[in-house]
Amino acid sequence: MVVTVRSLGLNGISGYEVRAECFLSGGLPAFDVVGLPDAAVREARERVRAAVKNCGAKFPVSRITVNLAPAGQKKAGTVYDLPIFVGILAANGDLPPLPPDAAFLGELSLTGALRGVTGVLPMAMAAREAGVRRLFVPAENAAEATLAEGLTVYGVPDVRALAAHLRGEAPLSPAPVWTPEAESGGLPDLRDVMGQENVKRALEVAAAGGHNLLLIGSPGAGKSMLAKRLPSILPDMSRTEALAVSAIWSVAGLSDPRHPLLTRRPFRSPHHTTSAAALAGGPAMRPGEISLAHNGVLFLDELPEFHRDVLEAMRQPLEDGEVTVARAGGTLRLPARFQLVCAMNPCRCGWRGHPSGKCTCSDREVEKYVEKISGPLLDRIDLHVSVPSVEYEAMRRRETPESSADVKRRVDTARAIQARRFQGTGVACNAHMAPAQIADFCRLDGAGEALMKSAFDRMGLTARSHDRILRVARTIADLDGDADIGAAHLAEAIQYRNTDILKG
Repeated sequence: MVVTVRSLGLNGISGYEVRAECFLSGGLPAFDVVGLPDAAVREARERVRAAVKNCGAKFPVSRITVNLAPAGQKKAGTVYDLPIFVGILAANGDLPPLPPDAAFLGELSLTGALRGVTGVLPMAMAAREAGVRRLFVPAENAAEATLAEGLTVYGVPDVRALAAHLRGEAPLSPAPVWTPEAESGGLPDLRDVMGQENVKRALEVAAAGGHNLLLIGSPGAGKSMLAKRLPSILPDMSRTEALAVSAIWSVAGLSDPRHPLLTRRPFRSPHHTTSAAALAGGPAMRPGEISLAHNGVLFLDELPEFHRDVLEAMRQPLEDGEVTVARAGGTLRLPARFQLVCAMNPCRCGWRGHPSGKCTCSDREVEKYVEKISGPLLDRIDLHVSVPSVEYEAMRRRETPESSADVKRRVDTARAIQARRFQGTGVACNAHMAPAQIADFCRLDGAGEALMKSAFDRMGLTARSHDRILRVARTIADLDGDADIGAAHLAEAIQYRNTDILKG
């Protein structure tokens, strides 16, 4: 007798339906799992055997064959333990016929208890699209599965409770739809930063338009402190954005079972020893740092200390908003629409331009240090901002600096303008404008054209940097509430492209 049990699998960060076909036949006792299983899936045989015996059922003494279809797709992980268990008991007559609209997933312990698995949210979304209406998952993952909506989710503590439910002896209660709660602990606030008004202005512009940012200054000037406060002024994520980010974090095993939906934009800060594969993704077909920062901020501190191949791996994702990783195990396409924030010293010793005069680097050494960052990568960073050393008077100033909440209100107003402007286009902010949209929304008057031409010739701008300046100018005009880009808006955007600060 063949029993088919519906389940789910993962391909990158996308779920897909898997059917576990269980067949009990005569012959010498054996237990085979086919359908391109990895080691974890093959080891399910021992976990299922022990769980069947420990739940009071009798393990069938026959030849057992389990096929995980589609058989041409590689299967990985422990998510198939529960469907294999259910299929064997149903094929042996210990369970009644299974509901056709039900799917099962989860890892079994040897005692029959269910353990949580990763990637439940994208698998639950795939189940909904496949017509599944009842989804049985480990109790630990029930809250996360309810985020998919349109499903009746049952959190299963152990196989005894599941068997009793399927037999109609002790029905399980559906898991309530999880709703976000107020997260404890606030984000770092801009009011903690004394002075640095010009850098705070650049942070506001970057947040309002989703622009990339490079901070250059000596040690202790506050570069990292300022960068870590960028999330506090970014607009809140929409439900769609939150689900997309939460699905990625779920696959990576970073989601919190008590708070499965991320309501704050992610802030990722990998160490400078990170490899290109860890940044872009690909090992075991898992998302990398740039995908974990999707819809949020990727902060690279000590930028020149990163390996060259790591930095160059970001060039294509910065343009396209996604990364395509090709490995021997397959090709993986991952979302990577992140906001890049970088910080670096002006030279190797770090004191170039500092009032103390402690810098001992020659001009050639400064150039060699800066050359670690390629021109194409710098061209993709919209704002290059100098972070001067904080003066003593600023540290002793009594008045309280502007809070993040005040700045965020202006950012939200500017983003609302952009939402109306790009409604129905799929573009979220000015930084993502296509060339045709730049031509429509970034028109310049006579004074602006003259200023732009002068800057283009004098600074040796590229076509990409020309467009990025216009995007930043559009954001500055939005912050001022102006429908048109004025010469003052354009001038401020141009001064953020001053690459001479990279040479001290």
